[in-house]
Amino acid sequence: MQIRLVAVGNRMPGWVTEGYQEYAKRLPRECELVLREIAPGKRGKQADIERNRNEEGDRLLAALSRDDHVIALEVGGKAWSTAELADQLQLWLWNGRRVALLVGGPEGLSDACRLRSQQMWSLSRLTLPHPLVRVVVAEQLYRAWSLLNRHPYHR
Repeated sequence: MQIRLVAVGNRMPGWVTEGYQEYAKRLPRECELVLREIAPGKRGKQADIERNRNEEGDRLLAALSRDDHVIALEVGGKAWSTAELADQLQLWLWNGRRVALLVGGPEGLSDACRLRSQQMWSLSRLTLPHPLVRVVVAEQLYRAWSLLNRHPYHR
C-alpha cells in the first residue's frame, strides 16, 4: 500500500525536507510514504483568499486517483491517539487502497477537498506551520507502524 502526502507548498526549508525524508525512508515498502507537492497560489495584499483556496483545492484533487481513500488534515477533524492511528493504519493496510492525505495551504482546504474526503484527521488543536505538518505526519505514521510491528521505536 502507498500513502501519498499531497501537500500545498514547495521550496521547503532544509530541515523540513530532512525531517520528512528521515521518517519516510524508515517505513517499509508495504507502507510506503510518498510526498506530492502542489504549487501554492500567489499570496500578497491584493490576493483573493477564497480563489487561492479553491485553485489549490483543484490542484490537490487533480493529483488524486478515483480509487484513493482520501483523508483531509483539518483542525476540525478527528484527533487520534497513537494507538488509534495505528488502528487506522491497520485498516488502510487491510483495505489495500492507496491512501491520500491532503494538506491545504495557509487558508486551509477547499470545500471540494473536504467533500472528496472519506475521513478528516486533526493533528492537534494547535495551529501548526504547514511545513511542520509534513514532518509530524511522517513521524506519526512511522510511530504507528512501529506500534503495529512491535518495533522498539514506539517506546
